[in-house]
Amino acid sequence: MKEFWNERYKEQEYAYGIAPNAYLEEVLKSSRDKEVILMAAEGEGRNAVYAAQKGWSVKAFDQSIEARNKALQLAKQHHVEIDYLVSDVESLSYELASVDAIALIYAHFPESVRRAYHRQLGSYVKAGGTLILEAFAKEHIYKQKENPDVGGPSNPTMLYSVEELKEDFCDFEFINLEEVDIELSEGLYHRGIAKVIRGIAKKK
Repeated sequence: MKEFWNERYKEQEYAYGIAPNAYLEEVLKSSRDKEVILMAAEGEGRNAVYAAQKGWSVKAFDQSIEARNKALQLAKQHHVEIDYLVSDVESLSYELASVDAIALIYAHFPESVRRAYHRQLGSYVKAGGTLILEAFAKEHIYKQKENPDVGGPSNPTMLYSVEELKEDFCDFEFINLEEVDIELSEGLYHRGIAKVIRGIAKKK
């Protein structure tokens, strides 16, 4: 998958645009906390840069070096700094309970490692910290058939359910977790009506 993402992100245009994800923007706008947030599988930096602009100290990672290069370029253009690692989940070395929030925005992992990865990522969040999540739901496969431009994993086993996410993040108490239809307009590869799961949770 690293090769796939490097190929996608090497073009000059930002694959998913430079505006933040709408749900993340909504959540961060209403948040009083402005501490340390970790952006998982961050891609080209649109969400990390937005959070930094809002006063957060931002950590981010992605397996693609091309993604990191464009994220740092975007951060420079907006006069903010982000701490961005090139890494897969298994190789991360963040300290346990070291961040105040984590954002997983379309961070999809293979079914065989999904639960382990989610629990590892959750372990970096402090007690009382926040999880912000938006991901494609299992029913999104039908949206993809209607409109391939809407994007999302081509492997249906990488799509998520509410029940799976609750079990994966069992150390969190969900304030909200729902499956909804939304219209995506994010760059070249997220365009159209999507079936997504959105949620906010607090670390127990």
